[in-house]
Amino acid sequence: MATYKFFITEEMENERIDKCVSMLVDSLSRSFLQKMIREERVMVNGKPVKSSYRVQPEDEVGFDLPPSAEPNIPAENIPLSILYEDDDVIVVNKPKNMVVHPAAGHYTGTLVNALLYHCKDSLSGINGVMRPGIVHRIDKDTTGSVIVCKNDAAHQCIAEQLKEHSINRVYHAICYGVIDEEEGTIDAPIGRHPTDRKKMAINEKNGKRAVTHYKVIKRFAGYTYVECRLETGRTHQIRVHMAGIGHPLLGDTVYATGRKCPWKLEGQVLHAKTLGFVHPTTKERIETEAPLPDYFKHLLEIMPK
Repeated sequence: MATYKFFITEEMENERIDKCVSMLVDSLSRSFLQKMIREERVMVNGKPVKSSYRVQPEDEVGFDLPPSAEPNIPAENIPLSILYEDDDVIVVNKPKNMVVHPAAGHYTGTLVNALLYHCKDSLSGINGVMRPGIVHRIDKDTTGSVIVCKNDAAHQCIAEQLKEHSINRVYHAICYGVIDEEEGTIDAPIGRHPTDRKKMAINEKNGKRAVTHYKVIKRFAGYTYVECRLETGRTHQIRVHMAGIGHPLLGDTVYATGRKCPWKLEGQVLHAKTLGFVHPTTKERIETEAPLPDYFKHLLEIMPK
């Protein structure tokens, strides 16, 4: 029997309990979770809740998953590009086309599969068997830095820094169009798209505060190479915000609709370059830099001047 335990962050505030857990554990259907809730097997802060309950920041959600419902996540010998590692954390430079953690029908080839092989049993268990060690994630086609925790104490420390927005997260991206100003700040709430639930959108009514600081690195003919620093960390934040100011990311098949890309790309040109955090044990400031992937460097060389 697998035991799951989650700490609710600001991003999930006011979500229904069944929806919240289904987002955290992709392999479990809403109907299965609703059945578990009716059977009083899903606990919030140590007490069973009804399906109408809406989660709040710092809620502790926990439940036991029967062995028959527990997927087998295999360890796989997939090479990792490691930027930093010690007994508490590991920072990995994730490549293109790699999902961070397994989901329903997709239990192999993920970063978690690779980590299970590399770290063996040394991964935090707070987020359950589907997400061992995972405290945050980046999109499948976004490359760059991901921090993974090897024990629960480290996980809770890094999660708290994410909640406080004290982790330094700097991304590099190429977007459509030429941005005139040298730098700027986008302060616009992000929530689920009102009609397409698979997308996020700037949502003044139901969105949560999201802030992105951007700075122009270089301008090209019809494109701009930018640096984006996250003050908050909402789902698809940079992709949604840059599209919101009329400069969606090059190659983005979700938020750059109607834009033609002259190059064959695998999704958006977005790279998590810098990751800075306070070490959970030593309390020293750690800052890692993920080098730009080859495809990104090649684009910068062939961009029209």
